[in-house]
Amino acid sequence: MGIDLHTLRNVITKQRDEIERAVEGTGYLARTVVGVATFLLDNEGNVDLLSAKQVATFEKFLKPLLDRPSR
Repeated sequence: MGIDLHTLRNVITKQRDEIERAVEGTGYLARTVVGVATFLLDNEGNVDLLSAKQVATFEKFLKPLLDRPSR
């Protein structure tokens, strides 16, 4: 699976409020989601390097933001 690194960077820099809304009431912290995104950016989007918990965070919060059409 290829991750658009430009879109990922945009999500964590310009759409952080959307991350905060997504995690609200889930027990997750927005900074955890941003941390997973930053890790992916640092590792050229290689999802294979993520731990099981990081993959769950990616699938639950980041993937939906990356999969939606550009605004």
